[in-house]
Amino acid sequence: MRYTRNQAGTGLDPESARVLLSFTPPYENHFGGHLAFDEQGYLYLSLGDGGSAGDPGNRAQNTSNILGGMIRLDVDGEAPYAIPDDNPFAGESGFLCNSDQQMEDKQAAGGNCPELYAWGLRNPWRWSFDPATGDLWLADVGQSEWEEVNLIERGGNYGWRILEGAHCYNPSSGCQTTGLIDPVAEVPQPDFQSITGGVVYRGEAIPALEGQYLFRDYLTGPLLALSENDDGGWDTDYLLDDTGLNIASFARDQAGEVYLLDYSGGIYQLVADDTAEDANAPARELADTGCVNPDAPREPASGLIPYDLQAPFWSDGADKRRWIALPEGESITLDSDQDWQLPPDSVVVKNFYLNEELIETRLFKHHTDGQWAGYSYAWNSDGTGAELVQGGAVLERQGQEWIYPSGSECLQCHTQAAGRTLGLETAQLNRDFTYPSTDRRANQLDTLTAVGALAGEPDAAPLADPGDETAPVPDRARAYLHTNCAQCHRPEGPTNVDMDLRATTALPAMNLCDVPVQSGEPDERRLVPGNADASALVERMALRDHADQMPPIGSALVDEEGEALLREWINGLLAEACEN
Repeated sequence: MRYTRNQAGTGLDPESARVLLSFTPPYENHFGGHLAFDEQGYLYLSLGDGGSAGDPGNRAQNTSNILGGMIRLDVDGEAPYAIPDDNPFAGESGFLCNSDQQMEDKQAAGGNCPELYAWGLRNPWRWSFDPATGDLWLADVGQSEWEEVNLIERGGNYGWRILEGAHCYNPSSGCQTTGLIDPVAEVPQPDFQSITGGVVYRGEAIPALEGQYLFRDYLTGPLLALSENDDGGWDTDYLLDDTGLNIASFARDQAGEVYLLDYSGGIYQLVADDTAEDANAPARELADTGCVNPDAPREPASGLIPYDLQAPFWSDGADKRRWIALPEGESITLDSDQDWQLPPDSVVVKNFYLNEELIETRLFKHHTDGQWAGYSYAWNSDGTGAELVQGGAVLERQGQEWIYPSGSECLQCHTQAAGRTLGLETAQLNRDFTYPSTDRRANQLDTLTAVGALAGEPDAAPLADPGDETAPVPDRARAYLHTNCAQCHRPEGPTNVDMDLRATTALPAMNLCDVPVQSGEPDERRLVPGNADASALVERMALRDHADQMPPIGSALVDEEGEALLREWINGLLAEACEN
């Protein structure tokens, strides 16, 4: 769209709207997502490959369409726009690719789109110009193995889908790389999972970063910098192991200082670290955290409140014990969704057991600056102590691979949309519980209210227990989805998939039944009533070591009982239930 200012010069004139370019994406993902002007006044726009997975239409290598490319336009020229004279295919400017029909005609004629500046991109989510050099830096989201950073050149082909990063992916006949441009840097998955392109630092507050390109991943934690080495290549340095944020974009002010934009709405400035010690840094040993009995760290510290859930999370077969630590004189409050809001300086503690062996303790802390952070402690083999796991790890425990999450991975599941603490909600704790210290059994809501730990009026029916075979199957299945999936798949959740899997959402409003998947085959559906085998909801739940697995992180084993429950629910589901 193009707008002009109103006559008063106070804003845009809505009547001046003009469509410059439009097309219908073949799928619901990979839109790219950034536009900016260069110093000449030309407009650049990055576009994804059209979606699904693996670029099934091979659009990014087809210069008869603009998908999977960077386009450059002269918006000051003739309507709807002109083509800069030095665009790679500027000689074909009489035949634009600014609509579906135009691109179809271009394809039929065997021509090239004059708008293209570069191509061979998968999903160029964020990019920027270096104000000192004019270089165009672009980060491209990978498929399943590699995330990449590119320096974009006019007429450059960056390889997708022949290559993913600098690695052969899906060539039509042999991996011929002649004429393809490798990235200047690449980061393997799962270290990165959805790269967010950044900016070259040109500020004065952090002189050590001058001229370095800063970037981050939307899902995982590290903040990285690229600096040119003496050999003409680029070195990658980790500036921060874990920001604890879902960074969707970078920004730069007039002084060249850099800002990180969090998906939840926060804006954070990158500043020099002048402190000798981070006040929020976790203790290396669990016994020193204050959350456990230092003389018997397998047990909670005095004053922690035990609790249990009505519908527990799947944790690769582990049993769990849970506690809440509240600051002196503070109480938990309730929001409008009956999610529990813990005051700053609170901690949620959880022990994980495999075959009765304590293997991990996780702490989830609400820091006094308002930020939440997760910390994982791995127990030693003799069960005498646990040490902080920095950056996550995968270790063999009890004959299986056990995933110790990084801090950023904790926040991927403990989403802002779900209130961060997930299980701490009225519907989950509205159940009887036997308190270990007294053997007293009582409703948790009544007990917490009576001791002053819970303020407000808890009012929500309990979730069904997915393992209770006497309960109705639909209630059990919906409780399972609520617990294991709805932290992301809900309004304002971190995904761009418009499903709402909360137990309180009516089935027709969940956007599940017969809805095409966003990434997959064109005829694949999220849920097909009466046919679990044709439902991606179940299929992806049964995947591991795959880009489409659900949950996407934190699990190495399929929940076979949970899968069987969802299959039973879907196979018994009538199409009419999705419509009423």
